[in-house]
Amino acid sequence: MKVPMSWLSEYVDIDIDSKEFADEMTMSGSKVEAIDVAGNDISSVVVGKIISLEKHPDADRLQVSKIDIGNGEPIQVVTAAQNVSVGDEIPVALVGAHLPNGLNIKRGKLRGVESCGMMCSINELNVTTDDYPDASEEGIFILPKGFHLGMDVKEALKIKETVIDFEITSNRPDCLSVTGIAREAAATFNKPLKLPAIKLKEEGERAEKYASVEIKSADLCPRYAARIITDVKIEPSPKWMRDRLKAAGIRPVNNMVDITNYVMLEFGQPMHAFDLSNLSESKIIVRRAASGEKMETLDDQPRKLDSSMLVIADAKRPVAVAGVMGGANSEITEKTKIILFESANFDAVSVRATANKIGLRTESSSRFEKGLDVEGVVTAVDRAAQLVEALNAGIVCKGVIDCYVRKQEKRTIKLEPDKINELLGTKISDSKMIGILNSLYINVDEKTMRVSIPSFRQDIEVKADLAEEIARIYGYNKIEATLLSGKATALGEKTYKQKMKDLIKNTMIASGLNEIFTYSFASPKVFDMIRLPKDSDLRNAIKIQNPLGEDFSIMRTTTIPSIMDVIARNYNRRAEKAGLFEISYVYIPEKLPLDKLPKEKEVLTIGMFGETDFYDLKGIIEELLLQLGIEKYDFEPEKENLTFHPGRTANIMTNNDIAGILGEIHPDVCEQFEGPERTYVAILDVELLIKNSNMDIQFKHLPKFPAVTRDIAILVKEDIMVKEIETEIKKRAGRILEDIKLFDIYKGKQVPEGMKSVAYSITFRDNEKTLTDTEVDTAMKKVVDGLKNSLDSELR
Repeated sequence: MKVPMSWLSEYVDIDIDSKEFADEMTMSGSKVEAIDVAGNDISSVVVGKIISLEKHPDADRLQVSKIDIGNGEPIQVVTAAQNVSVGDEIPVALVGAHLPNGLNIKRGKLRGVESCGMMCSINELNVTTDDYPDASEEGIFILPKGFHLGMDVKEALKIKETVIDFEITSNRPDCLSVTGIAREAAATFNKPLKLPAIKLKEEGERAEKYASVEIKSADLCPRYAARIITDVKIEPSPKWMRDRLKAAGIRPVNNMVDITNYVMLEFGQPMHAFDLSNLSESKIIVRRAASGEKMETLDDQPRKLDSSMLVIADAKRPVAVAGVMGGANSEITEKTKIILFESANFDAVSVRATANKIGLRTESSSRFEKGLDVEGVVTAVDRAAQLVEALNAGIVCKGVIDCYVRKQEKRTIKLEPDKINELLGTKISDSKMIGILNSLYINVDEKTMRVSIPSFRQDIEVKADLAEEIARIYGYNKIEATLLSGKATALGEKTYKQKMKDLIKNTMIASGLNEIFTYSFASPKVFDMIRLPKDSDLRNAIKIQNPLGEDFSIMRTTTIPSIMDVIARNYNRRAEKAGLFEISYVYIPEKLPLDKLPKEKEVLTIGMFGETDFYDLKGIIEELLLQLGIEKYDFEPEKENLTFHPGRTANIMTNNDIAGILGEIHPDVCEQFEGPERTYVAILDVELLIKNSNMDIQFKHLPKFPAVTRDIAILVKEDIMVKEIETEIKKRAGRILEDIKLFDIYKGKQVPEGMKSVAYSITFRDNEKTLTDTEVDTAMKKVVDGLKNSLDSELR
């Protein structure tokens, strides 16, 4: 619901800026979606007057003008416009001005003549001929006389309007109107509400002389009211009305159509205007449509009706689809002289069903389908008649033809302040509660403490609804946090396992991976695709009794096929790289057929391809183990798993348990899934990771004494693992060893065949004193000797 602030301010005094207003309204339950300020994209455009106009000395189509902008110093502007003359008042964009089309005005020269601004057209100011019918669509906008020279054009043209866009929930159709929002604003800011007083002259004859109304389907239309307007003058609406309609998102048409739309926005009650001369026997009959009955709506589309739909008909045919759209056969035209204004209440479910069936949803239907106030019907039609008199657009006949066949019962609820305070956890006084409810026009009888529910608040049904009204106006931010009463009350907190799973996910995301979700169902074919041995226990999968198909016929025992499917899909859609992870379950039965539920094993699956290698994956896992506080871990070569590439795969060991596996997927498996050749996957046991995690972080003082770093490069046989080298260094370096970092592995021309060069940076530190060169040299000699004796290495 778009509400222009200038319109709203007529009903409630708003003395704060739009941002603060929007925040307070949102807190009281009227959520603000956006604040739009018209004219924000226009700056430094003023009213100017052309005082001289001469032909450009070097261009036939250009003119050089002098323009008075009210500061005593005329500016020179070169223009190609041919519709301007001396004495015209025009909008002038000065140097530094910004326009809605993104144009920024700079000082420049046109064919050697300086130009210090630009004359503007209506298009350049983002206004239309609907606003100014006399304006030229091609040339410069010639302003009406009477503006002060130098005046900001936004102020002159009144295009500086702030519009608040509210998100209205389906249970609050009363707020689909300016008066509804005004009621909320008045209660929120404790201001008086000033709704327009409706007074009519009614200079015509009795309305009943011109038309009659009959309701045949009272279950779908409890009330239908009509007013008759004679001596109608069809013409454009005044600018103030057009401006308000456009700001609220509705296109102006003519005065009569605009009045119905204006009332709909103001009071939330949709209306329709019929050309009375087109109604057979001047009758309005509210009935169900005949099966197969047809009519053409105002959008020139034929509509096929059925007996479930409610229509407005004359003596012979339907002239409107009730609550949705009028018919073309009774449309207002320039020749219309007598109008019947319709204001009615239609069944919400019926309107919604009809709109869906005919495929037409309108501003009218979107309001009716939420359930409108039956008591607002006459108010709306009276307001429309008042606007007709105010615009001198016709003569209003005396009286309202009001068919009210199914009256709404008045509802009351007992106000019990103690119970409301107990529910909310507050200590709001009785008088404060009564004041809040009265401010919302929910009147309270202080003697009986009975609350009369207004007809426009169909959403208030029980005591809890009263509590909600009190809480939102009192201020949710004023309600202190309290615990529920009772012995079972406890503060909610995540378990240690939940916290660890969150940590695992956050670490994966921080490592640049994207979370995925895959099905727990799989195909039996995937076991062969991942080269699973025929005797593998993982082939003992649970079969689903009613599968969607063979591809979803078993419960998976491994997540490798799932991650390979996702990787292949991304690769085949031209993704150059991807890093993915998932925390999910595999289902391992103790035996088949099942005699009890299988073990649901939770695993972390990581998959990567493109611009990555084994060590990137290993680094992510090491970071995860570090975040989980797992210090004792190792990577052991794995050569028996046929799914992975031999020599490029390792088991992840924690406290002598296999916590998972990581490595490069075998090329044959990649080919089976049509994925990239170099694909890296890791599978980790989540339960085992959590079991070995340690969040007991111990404080450690920063070192007082400096570290000493030495680099070492050795030649070893190609089959010697890095782990063996690091183990030997740790064994020989002694207590002063602080860190070991591998920074290079090289095989090439300068290295003998069958050998490799491995380089480390070794850091030493003593926490009690500064190390001497002799101490470090001694430790390094032990390291070198140990590597030579145990691994037959040589220093490079």
